[in-house]
Amino acid sequence: MPPEQQGETSDEALLRLYAQGDGRAARILTARLSPLVYGLAMKLLQDQAEAEDVTQEAMLRLWKNAALWRAGEARISTWLYRVCSNLCMDRLRRRRAIGLDEIAEPRDDGPDAASRMQLDQRVAALYKALEDLPERQRVAVVLRHIEGLANPEIAEILEITVEAVESLLARGRRALKVLLGSQREELGFEE
Repeated sequence: MPPEQQGETSDEALLRLYAQGDGRAARILTARLSPLVYGLAMKLLQDQAEAEDVTQEAMLRLWKNAALWRAGEARISTWLYRVCSNLCMDRLRRRRAIGLDEIAEPRDDGPDAASRMQLDQRVAALYKALEDLPERQRVAVVLRHIEGLANPEIAEILEITVEAVESLLARGRRALKVLLGSQREELGFEE
């Protein structure tokens, strides 16, 4: 398939081609979907190695299910978001079982520029506050406000109603406001 036609081929069509043995279809689909999965995993786990592992596992599950895929039931990206969020929640549960003191601090490979320091501090405060949210609220907030997904798609990913998503989001935002409220001045936000 010529590169100019890659964007015109649907995910489902590419998955069907892969199931029939087309390696190029797999490469195109991997290039298209892996960044989405990795981005969500990185935002939820805050660990590059774990995010890469989750991305690889989610894509392997897609390849294993390629021949069984039923067109029209769900979008492939939605299915992958669901698989990714479930894999991340499993890893987060295991982390809690291990204990925070046993986990090495993540490395910051970002630039040390003063302009980035305050933004980094804000992002760190947000992610720390996200860790304090119940898992489903955290996933809903990340999918909506960081990944930019619509509520119906989040409902499909989490296998709940749109109203339940709205409730999770409202409770998550209220909790974040409380968790971050005392840090407004420290984070450089004026009243």
